[in-house]
Amino acid sequence: MIMLQAAHVSKAFGQSIILNDVNINIQEKERVGLIGPNGAGKSTLLKILTGSMNCDSGNIIKPREVSLGYLAQDGGLVSERTIWDEMISVFQELIAKELVLRELEKQMGNGRLSVDIREQQKFMEEYAGLAEELEQKNYYGYEASVRGVLHGLKFTVDDYHTLVRSLSGGQKTRLALGKLLLSQPDVLVLDEPTNYLDMETMSWLEQYLQEYTGAVLVVSHDRYFLDSLVRVVYELVNGRAVRYAGNYSQFVEIKAGQVEQQLKEYKKQSEEITRTEDFIRRNIVRASTTKRAQSRRKRLESMEKAEKPMMQKNVSFSFGLSVESSYEVLRVKNLDIGYKDNPLASGINFEIEKGERVALVGPNGVGKTTLLKTLSGTIKALDGAIFTGINVKLNCYEQEQAKIISTKQVLHELWDEYPHLDEKYVRTLLGNFLFRGDDVFKNASDLSGGERSRLSLAKLVLKKANFLLLDEPTNHLDVYSKEVLEDSLADYQGTLLFVSHDRYFLNKIATRVLELTQFGIIDYIGNYDYYLKNRKSRSINIVELVNREEEIKKEAARHNYQFQKEAQRQKEKLNRRKYELEELIRETESEIALLEKEIYLPEVNQNISLLLEKNNNLESKKLSLEVYLDEWIELADQ
Repeated sequence: MIMLQAAHVSKAFGQSIILNDVNINIQEKERVGLIGPNGAGKSTLLKILTGSMNCDSGNIIKPREVSLGYLAQDGGLVSERTIWDEMISVFQELIAKELVLRELEKQMGNGRLSVDIREQQKFMEEYAGLAEELEQKNYYGYEASVRGVLHGLKFTVDDYHTLVRSLSGGQKTRLALGKLLLSQPDVLVLDEPTNYLDMETMSWLEQYLQEYTGAVLVVSHDRYFLDSLVRVVYELVNGRAVRYAGNYSQFVEIKAGQVEQQLKEYKKQSEEITRTEDFIRRNIVRASTTKRAQSRRKRLESMEKAEKPMMQKNVSFSFGLSVESSYEVLRVKNLDIGYKDNPLASGINFEIEKGERVALVGPNGVGKTTLLKTLSGTIKALDGAIFTGINVKLNCYEQEQAKIISTKQVLHELWDEYPHLDEKYVRTLLGNFLFRGDDVFKNASDLSGGERSRLSLAKLVLKKANFLLLDEPTNHLDVYSKEVLEDSLADYQGTLLFVSHDRYFLNKIATRVLELTQFGIIDYIGNYDYYLKNRKSRSINIVELVNREEEIKKEAARHNYQFQKEAQRQKEKLNRRKYELEELIRETESEIALLEKEIYLPEVNQNISLLLEKNNNLESKKLSLEVYLDEWIELADQ
């Protein structure tokens, strides 16, 4: 069943055509990734699909019963509620129905049902329908679901009563994602959902979406996320969408094969056309061969020309070295990092050798960026020593470098640092980073995030350092630029130490992983997948060791605990029975009082059979009251 479809959709802004006859369909339970270069129109297409924006032509087709949920990029919540109240508002309709159900139960308990059989049947059908709906929609587990989602998105119990309006932009976006997940629409449409998520939270989201019962359409630059989640990829490029079966890595492989085959066919046909045109030119004027030449010309005119494959304009560069470093590149001994009023990590010890590509990982706030800045000399160490080898020429790419605020033109951002280079060389280098034509005369402060990142990388290429420290180098780059950066770093003959939240990048580049903790470094020789596997095993071993140490203490306390638990259970049981007895005593006393009044009513007093019935009932109630009172007194003495 098709859950959502775009049919021949086009959209332009002024003279710029963004979408041109786009066709997309999302099947039931399908996991679909939408990729493309920055500015291709991915977010625009999502807005059109979800009704947030109109298209110029074409249609969006969705069955009426299919529900859509849309998370816009940086789409944070606006609310005056607390985090908890905002999240449970998803279940407001069910909460109201549960109140109706409880009211129906009260009516049944109080004997207020109609004597009319049809009315009773209607009443019971309403009750059964509500009960079944609440059960099917897991109403009775909704609080557990809310807690699970909040925990997965790194909101603690202490955060539950925090007002949404007091949260940061990133926290509001995470909360909007959580609320959308809880609403369980038939089709989830997500625009960059991994923004503001750390690696652990990304892994949680991947697993959640893998188990999601509806369909998912996602735009993401996180290739590891796409690989683990999607089974269909649409590539949006030059205004058109092309469908590929498989995850992101399979898409890359399939597309590369298609482009190679198309290029072969194009070259083969081009060569044939050249030979035919040459034959026609040489033979058209000769009487003996003119008919053959004319026949070839007709065949050439009727030939269906193969189109040259459209090649994506990609960044193109490589990192060179001005000098080779020694075998030992870096040695760190008993290093403490942070600030005087805020120390972050201590006891850091590790060594890096020539040619290693080392990833630095760890939770947010542990000090990864601070460590890179300390190694580069940007900030001072609190304690310890840093040794670099002979001929080590170090350069650092920092996140802040991508936030260029210079009013210089792009051309002069590079040329002023390297005035000995001629303009042609600088412009050629900038062209390799997609700054072409008049782009080089833009002010650096007017560039987009992706353009600023590319300009910072262009500067780094000119440094020709043999030891690179990279802090989130893939931020703001589209998937195509990331791949070029990966290839360049894979071919780099120097040494790398880098921080990244891009797990695909980590997996492809890292030959070693250093996990930074508050108390030092844990070393893993392998890529990111190796790190994940061995970190999990290590965590299990540590837990087992701690468990064995704690088991002796627990065993000693267990018998005492079980005794206390049983005593508490008996006490609660006793209190419940006392409460039940008190209710029974109150009800019986009310019934006795009512019967005593009824006995003196003329219509009862003058009807001997009715009077006997009332008297017998009265005596029975008084007897029951005595039993209840005796039991209550006995329990009260315990």
